[in-house]
Amino acid sequence: MSTIDRIKIVAAELLKIEASRVQDTSRFVEDLGADSMQSIELVAAFEEEFDIEMDEDAALGVKTVGDAVGFIDKVLAEG
Repeated sequence: MSTIDRIKIVAAELLKIEASRVQDTSRFVEDLGADSMQSIELVAAFEEEFDIEMDEDAALGVKTVGDAVGFIDKVLAEG
């Protein structure tokens, strides 16, 4: 399963929305309704899903689903 598909599933489950609402250009806060606590929970959920450690400050700067894909792919590549 691709990074984007996994991110969409995790975000939809955590935010309790339909996965079809989660698009590459979706903004976690403005479009998907994440509040500040859910933003932190998303970082933790992505870390668990991808078995990675994310710099929290940098991760909280990720605003869109597409940004998250690029950020996570970069962390995975650095391994």
